[in-house]
Amino acid sequence: MNRLPASLTLVGAGKMGGAMLAGWLAGGLDAARTTVLDPHPSPEVEALCATRGLALNPATVPASDALVLAMKPQGLDTAAPMLVGLADARTLVVSILAGKTIADLQARLPQVRAIVRAMPNLPASIGRGATGAVASAGTEPSRRVEAEALLASVGSVEWLDDEGLLDALTAVSGSGPAYVFLLAEAMAQAGVAAGLPADMAARLARATVAGAGALLDATDRDAGLLRQDVTSPGGTTAAALAVLMRDGGVSDLLREAVAAGRHRAGELSG
Repeated sequence: MNRLPASLTLVGAGKMGGAMLAGWLAGGLDAARTTVLDPHPSPEVEALCATRGLALNPATVPASDALVLAMKPQGLDTAAPMLVGLADARTLVVSILAGKTIADLQARLPQVRAIVRAMPNLPASIGRGATGAVASAGTEPSRRVEAEALLASVGSVEWLDDEGLLDALTAVSGSGPAYVFLLAEAMAQAGVAAGLPADMAARLARATVAGAGALLDATDRDAGLLRQDVTSPGGTTAAALAVLMRDGGVSDLLREAVAAGRHRAGELSG
């Protein structure tokens, strides 16, 4: 059953906001009751609005069932007076503004009870995102279901009970795609160093990372077991993993990287 909100206003239709909008429409969101507010919409968003009949930057916007905040976080204070008029006591607010806490949002939208703070990641742009979410104390179960319907339209959703954990989640899944892209980049560079042509090394690294990710997604087996499946004792993979898994290797570096990301997320929220 479709539990998307009956009406929705999206503030900010950049890369992430635009991707989410496309996912909502594909999932059955009522285009006739959807409004997009963005001072500089991309040609793609303009075309989507024109094709599907969405209201783009109308002169007046009534309060809707859901208000999704996807503009730049530093623009929250400037936008706050306008946002007050877009929400009333029945409105569900979903924010993907990095570093802006539920308390920040409640201070600017005091009339709103249902607030969900979410952190999607870049693969949401192709419907394969991993989103972490936390709801305010005033969010009723039915509104949380609506929020999940919105977020699940672009990938998987993990709910947190503690907003403080969102910084850790941001450092793992929010920043995580960059770690994977760095791995592919480093693999290609290593291939060149081993003698492969640069374009071939890049293709091999891309296909390997994409294929391994697809395999991981296609099975319920633990990643560690999959690693063992391709590691023959005394073989080439075992020799390579001995380097990557030694003290100070990949596991230690990632633990340090996630800690640094979590610390920075906390600074931005502070």
